[in-house]
Amino acid sequence: MKLRNFLLLILLAALWGPSFLFIKVAVADIPPLTLVVGRVGIGAVLLYAFLRLQGRSLPRSRSIWKHVAFVAFFHNALPFVLFGWGEQYIDSAMASILNGTTPLFTIVLAHFFVADDRLTGAKVGGVLLGFGGLLLLIAPSLAEGLQVTTLGLLAIALASAFYGVAIVYTRNHMRGLPPLVAPTAQMIMATIYVLPFSLLLERPFSLPAPSPASLGSLLALGVLGTAVAFIVYYRLMETADPSYVSMVTYVIPVIGVILGVVILNERLTWNAYAGCALILLGVVIVNGVFKELPWRRGIGDWELEIGD
Repeated sequence: MKLRNFLLLILLAALWGPSFLFIKVAVADIPPLTLVVGRVGIGAVLLYAFLRLQGRSLPRSRSIWKHVAFVAFFHNALPFVLFGWGEQYIDSAMASILNGTTPLFTIVLAHFFVADDRLTGAKVGGVLLGFGGLLLLIAPSLAEGLQVTTLGLLAIALASAFYGVAIVYTRNHMRGLPPLVAPTAQMIMATIYVLPFSLLLERPFSLPAPSPASLGSLLALGVLGTAVAFIVYYRLMETADPSYVSMVTYVIPVIGVILGVVILNERLTWNAYAGCALILLGVVIVNGVFKELPWRRGIGDWELEIGD
């Protein structure tokens, strides 16, 4: 079982990690709103088909759909659009690093909106360290003034914050749904959100045909990064605890950086690598990884959980 969970975790990281590369390639020919419609639309169709094969159906309760509408907006529609728009102006590797701040935003929001998830001394230290890394990433661009590169960085950071909003809201309002029901409903709702804006603002029917690379990237986002990834995610959740699943957060930025540098020949500056290291270290601390290490036993006054 441990080997199975480990392989599923690696597979999940391999499905989500390249998303930033695919977005970067796709937005070269496909506008952001249209890209999101294609991604969530493909994901919705495939997830719904798989859901029906399992003999399950979408929820009928209006209250559940109200919650789905909120989560679909802040976890899918809006952040996906921000990622697509932002990656027009920044490297995919940088986007993957910024996405790594999601757990930091989540832990801060959870302190105020989740009754049993409070900030401790260790978590505060991890959050400050991680946001210090975020500042290190963005500061050089901010120093040059408000340019499109700066706006691209801020868009990705904002998308990560919206992920945190959706994660906390999901924990409070959408627990107990059968596997795949929530993501299927979210993808359907996200498609409904974005489709009208795509048709009105980007008029995809009047655009030239995308290149094979862009079209392939769109298909990869919809099939692998959305539909298959959610199936793997919920399979893993059936046999592993949430803290184990959260370790995928540490792997995704690493994969994103490697792919951006190796495949797209992106070049990161020293502050990008330093910021990435600080963000990952901050996420490790807030998730209590050091607390679980065997050598931590018996340390006494050197415990990280200062506020416990």
